[in-house]
Amino acid sequence: MTNSELQTEAKSDSLVRRLTRVNLLVLAVTMMLTFALIATASLLVARSQQAQSAEQDAQLLANSLAPMLVFEDVDAAQLELTVFARRGGVLEVQVLKVGNAAFTHWLEQGQASQALKLMPPELANIPALRQMHLNSLNVWVPIKLKGELVGALNVHQSLRALQHTVLRMVGVAAILIGLAILVAGRLLRWVQKRALAPIVELSELAEQVSTSQDYSQRARVHRADEVGRLSERFNQMLKRVEISQTELNQQLQREQLLGQQFEQLAHQDSLTQLPNRLYFQSALQRNIASSCELGKLMALMFIDLDNFKTVNDKHGHDAGDAVLREVAARMSRVLRAGDVLCRLGGDEFGLILPELADEAPAEALALRLIAAIREPMIIGDHLMPIGATVGLAFCPIDEVEASRLLSAADVAMYAAKRAGKNTFRRAGHAASS
Repeated sequence: MTNSELQTEAKSDSLVRRLTRVNLLVLAVTMMLTFALIATASLLVARSQQAQSAEQDAQLLANSLAPMLVFEDVDAAQLELTVFARRGGVLEVQVLKVGNAAFTHWLEQGQASQALKLMPPELANIPALRQMHLNSLNVWVPIKLKGELVGALNVHQSLRALQHTVLRMVGVAAILIGLAILVAGRLLRWVQKRALAPIVELSELAEQVSTSQDYSQRARVHRADEVGRLSERFNQMLKRVEISQTELNQQLQREQLLGQQFEQLAHQDSLTQLPNRLYFQSALQRNIASSCELGKLMALMFIDLDNFKTVNDKHGHDAGDAVLREVAARMSRVLRAGDVLCRLGGDEFGLILPELADEAPAEALALRLIAAIREPMIIGDHLMPIGATVGLAFCPIDEVEASRLLSAADVAMYAAKRAGKNTFRRAGHAASS
């Protein structure tokens, strides 16, 4: 993940945003629970008041119907029911005589006719009986004349109008609460952004230090509170890290320099300053792998000096060392930039020739090396009878494994020795020479 993506993610999930969401969620849940409780209580109170009002209206109607029921005046009773139903919300009105005989009945247009309801037995001893349903209300009122029960009145009234009114009020209240929560969210974010500004600034500084690794930066102390003390401790930590980082960098530079020197010593021949056998082995592995992968021809020369033992025996080891240094210098002057010349030990040298077009350049270079070494060499006023014999092998023509390729070049070199020295032989032609 890139730095820009990390910064975008950090901004989308900042402390200010999270605290605002949490506080706003708590506020919204609290307000919605309070609103739900108030709305429920309001609905229950409204239904209770509606029931009381319906009961009072039913009792007044029962008082008016009592004489009509006694004198069997059905038309007057029907007219009274029609007038009563005009106030709205009445679905059905039923008047019963004692013994549950039907006296008169009113049904709102469009309502399905229902079976005759029976007067509850306990109605003779109570002033009224309510039966609440989800969308309607049943009220039973006894019809009495001079204290004597002469019948019963059943009013079936709809509560939908009441519920619609309450729902409209609830909807308006919900909109107002939503607007209040939106405003509260804006205010909360503004307040928390100001309150958390020092912490956000400290977080941004930590992000900058982490990205740039620049420990010289310092946090600004706004106030002497908990956040201010945190900023001071953060600055102290940055100072200690800066000092430690400086010391560590200096130590790493010293160790890196020493490591480079040790590596150079480990891979360099101290006498000729050429790469040694250890370096030669790794370089040979790399060049063989590259040759096989790219399909390019690579040559390996095994070079052995002629008459070197005679020089050591006759002129001493100091003269022998001078000869080795001079031979290394002469061979280095005729090589290409990418060729790798190494001293393998004693008077033996190895030469790696990478990326050859064909075999001819390697053979020509072998002749130039032999000629360069055979030029007159004066060491300590003495002419050194030094020559060179070269064994030549190619990868991947002769071998594709390092030890076998080196062995093939060695075999070719001994074939050149048998041919009279100061010459070269190819690995593929060594047996026939």
